[in-house]
Amino acid sequence: MDTLAEQPLDPMLMVLHLLRNDPRPNKIDLGIGVYRDDTGHTPILASVKAAERHLIETQTSKDYLSPEGDAGFVAALAPIVLGPSTDDGTMWGMQTPGGTGALRLAAALLHRTNPDCRVWIGTPGYVNHAMLMQAAGLAVIEHPFFDKPTQTLLFDAMMSALNEVRRGDAIVLQSGCHNPTGVEFSHDQWRALAAFLNERGVVPVLDMAYQGLGQGLDEDAWGLRHVLAHVPEALVCVSGSKNFGLYRDRAGALWVQGSNPTSVRRARTNLNLMARTLWSMPPDHGTAVVRIILTTPQLDAQWRSELDVMRDRLTGLRHDLATAVPEFETVKRQSGMFSLLPLDRDQVTRLRIEHGIYMVESGRINIAGLNQGNLPVFASALRSVL
Repeated sequence: MDTLAEQPLDPMLMVLHLLRNDPRPNKIDLGIGVYRDDTGHTPILASVKAAERHLIETQTSKDYLSPEGDAGFVAALAPIVLGPSTDDGTMWGMQTPGGTGALRLAAALLHRTNPDCRVWIGTPGYVNHAMLMQAAGLAVIEHPFFDKPTQTLLFDAMMSALNEVRRGDAIVLQSGCHNPTGVEFSHDQWRALAAFLNERGVVPVLDMAYQGLGQGLDEDAWGLRHVLAHVPEALVCVSGSKNFGLYRDRAGALWVQGSNPTSVRRARTNLNLMARTLWSMPPDHGTAVVRIILTTPQLDAQWRSELDVMRDRLTGLRHDLATAVPEFETVKRQSGMFSLLPLDRDQVTRLRIEHGIYMVESGRINIAGLNQGNLPVFASALRSVL
């Protein structure tokens, strides 16, 4: 191992390291991307607790799942993610260890299908997207997406850059609640994207990690579903970490859409083989909980109600922050858990050193880390560094 080069800490891990070593009692954590309630606690949903009790009482074995995972989980989640559909053999899904597992497996399939595939990723974007694609041996090309100083979605610049795509390339698109910016494509922009991808033969990798925390379950999936309806091939990566609160239980899914049943069947055999070499068999607990919730009407209704509470809280915090710091008025027009504030590295450092406020050095904050107790403190600190 002497030949290995030491690697820098992931930006999020660096924030966590500094936070844990700060003895100040009133420090504010806006870095780690988990949902928190108004007490600062990451709760276990009541619907999840009820499903877990049922699972413990009825589960009779801890035998392995197959590499495809819990088929009942995938079937129950499909209409939530994909909407109403007909089973014509052109869409198939499997369980993965979280949304990250889905993305990594999608990258492996892209490389096996076309080793020369280039993956286009918007910047700024979720830092793990590029690393996951590169880990599978794929070349990554960045395109403009968001201007931090003006808090503007750069759609025209994005489409201009995408004129350089080659047939067989792929593009990663977040469907709803963009991480780290919180901005959304309009319906017209989604329509333009779908038409462009279809015309140019680009494979969309649709990543939906926060469904239901932006505008609603169906609203957050609108762009994803529109693209699927207008392109022949696509990959859909989904996480249950945020909207079910199952972070450590790694509940995710990957769907592959093909132009015909034969291509989907071939993709399925390859995905099974690659999953076998990546993680062999997926974990069961979290996906079993989701399956129980979605197939039990009472628990399904309870989960949707809890999701409404989380979404309404995030929306309220956005409006409160925009009111307290009018310079950040754009925050209330964004959605989901994250916003990329127009702060430079020195301002982020001052917030940490002078006020005990922790965020990623890019200025990305987790809106859910705010609450009625610390929001005035955060607002005051922001005004002091602007």
